[in-house]
Amino acid sequence: MLTRRLLLMTGGAGVVLVGAGLGSVLHSDLRGARAPWRTAGKRFEDPRLNALSYAVLAPSPHNRQPWLVRLEAAADALTLFCDLDRLLPHTDPPNRQVVIGLGAFLELLRQAAAEEGYGLRITTFPEGEPWPVLDARPVASVKFVEAGGAPKDPLFDTILDRRTSRVRFDQKRPIANETLSLLDQVLRSEDGEFEWVNDPVNGEALKSLCREAWEIEMATQATHKESTALTRIGEKEINENPDGISLSGPVIESLSLVGVMNRIQMNDPSSRAYDEARKYYNSLIDSAMAFGWLSTAANSRRDQLRVGGGWVRLHQAATRAGLAMQPLSQPLQEFPEMAEKFEEIHDFTGFAVPTDETSGRVQGLFRFGYAKAPPPAPRWPMQTRIVRVDA
Repeated sequence: MLTRRLLLMTGGAGVVLVGAGLGSVLHSDLRGARAPWRTAGKRFEDPRLNALSYAVLAPSPHNRQPWLVRLEAAADALTLFCDLDRLLPHTDPPNRQVVIGLGAFLELLRQAAAEEGYGLRITTFPEGEPWPVLDARPVASVKFVEAGGAPKDPLFDTILDRRTSRVRFDQKRPIANETLSLLDQVLRSEDGEFEWVNDPVNGEALKSLCREAWEIEMATQATHKESTALTRIGEKEINENPDGISLSGPVIESLSLVGVMNRIQMNDPSSRAYDEARKYYNSLIDSAMAFGWLSTAANSRRDQLRVGGGWVRLHQAATRAGLAMQPLSQPLQEFPEMAEKFEEIHDFTGFAVPTDETSGRVQGLFRFGYAKAPPPAPRWPMQTRIVRVDA
C-alpha cells in the first residue's frame, strides 16, 4: 500500500509521476519515441523529406499528429491531408484544434524549406473548406519553388528546442511586458492578434476561469474518457504508439507494474490518481506568471490554419526568449458542458460569443513563465505519416 502522496503531472501530451521513493525500481527508455527529434534534417535526397522531417515535430492537440502527406509524382509537390482517425470528437467537436495543429505543421514545413533555399506555394483547402467537420478532402497542396536568395526564417533554429512545459513555473521570476512584446513582433498579419496580461488582478481572474474549465473537462465523462483512452502508460506503450498523452518515468513504470496506475484508476473520480491529476493541473495553472491569447477576426478553416502558424511562431519566439509556454485549451473547447466558460473567456478578451465562421474569436490561450525545459514529446517517424508516393 502506498502511504506517501503521489503527484500526477498531467494535461496535454506528457505526464510524469513522482513520489513514494519508487523512482529506483524501473526506468523508461523513450529514445525510440523521441528519435524524430534526432533525425530531423538528416539530409534526404528529396528536399520535401528534409522539410517534412522538421514539420512532424509540430505541436498538435493531445499530441495526435493528425498529418498525412502524399508525395506527388512531380518531385516538387506534395498534398497534406488530415488523418481522420486522429480527431478528438468529444473535446474538439468542430475539429478546430486539429486544423490549428495542421497549420503549425505547414509553418514548420515552410521554415525548413526556406532553410534549404525553397519557397512554398501553398493552396489551402483546394477542393473547398470542410464544414461542420473535416472530411477526406485535402487540407493543402504544396509546391516547392527554388527561391534563390530568399531570406531564411530566424525562428528556424528554435524548432528542435521548442517544448510544451507541463511543470510549475518559477514564482520568483516575473515576466516583463517588454519580453511579451518581443513575442508579438514575430507574428505576421495573417497569424492572428496576440494580447497578454501579467498583472495580479487579471491573472487571478484567468487562473480561476482556467481551473473551473479544467474541472469541467475532467468531470465530463466523454471528454475525460477520450483523454484517458489516448493515454500511453509507460515505456512499452509510448514506444509502440508515440502520440497521445504520455505517462513516463520510473515511478510510472513501477506503479503500472503493481496495478496502481491504469485507465480504470484514471477514470474513477474516487481514486487517488484522479484526484491528484485534478489538483496538480490546477497547481500548474496557479503557477502562471502571465497569460496570453491569440485571436482572429473570423473563424474560417483558413483562419484556423493561419493561426496555427502564428501559434507555433509564438511558441518559438518564447523559446528564443527563454520563456516556458503551455496552451490551456479547456475554456475554448466547444462541447456543451463548457459553454459557460467559453462565453466567459470571450467576454474577458472582448469578444462576443462566436456563432459561425464569420465571427471573431479566441483561438488559443496560453500560460507563460520560467522553467527548466522538459525532454521532447514522442513523435511518429516521418515515414509513417507518408500515405503513398505516386509513381
